[in-house]
Amino acid sequence: MHIVCLDLEGVLIPEIWIEVAERTGIAALQRTTRDGPDYDNLMQGRLAILAQHKLRLADIQAVIAGMAPMAGARAFLDSLRTSRQVVILSDTFYEFAAPMMAQLGWPTLFCHRLEADAQGFVRAYHLRMPDQKRAAVEAFRALNFKVIAAGDSFNDTSMLAAADAGIFFRPPPEIAARFPQFPVTQDYAALAAALDAAAAKL
Repeated sequence: MHIVCLDLEGVLIPEIWIEVAERTGIAALQRTTRDGPDYDNLMQGRLAILAQHKLRLADIQAVIAGMAPMAGARAFLDSLRTSRQVVILSDTFYEFAAPMMAQLGWPTLFCHRLEADAQGFVRAYHLRMPDQKRAAVEAFRALNFKVIAAGDSFNDTSMLAAADAGIFFRPPPEIAARFPQFPVTQDYAALAAALDAAAAKL
């Protein structure tokens, strides 16, 4: 028995912070985990930008409500779930993810939480646990599951390395070059084929 662990943003849905940056015109919010491996540095910078521009959690949620999954993502996920157990491991937040999960058919999601004050301003973020993607994969393996993982960013590489098989999906070229051990796929058909090939070897 095996489990497929997928990243969310960049694999099934567009990058939320890039959408927020484009809708608000705040270019500094375009930085994502594709731009560097230090997640805390990234999030502290985002919180400071939100405070500077007086953006509330509701403002970000309004942007997300107008988003849709990537083209073909729902069909890919539906097909995958007919034959495999699938868990989404993401560094997004439950306060962001609900509209996307509804459009994807409510797959299982492990992610983090945000803390907002009484006025609705985001004041802090709380990790479910450090390096939770890797930890989840290791926990599944400890339960005697084989794990195949797919992601696109720096923050996915520990998950891919911890899995029995790791696959990149549309990674930036510089990330793919730094981690050549992971095969690169560029569309859902290729990702499905790579998952099948990996499963056949487990």
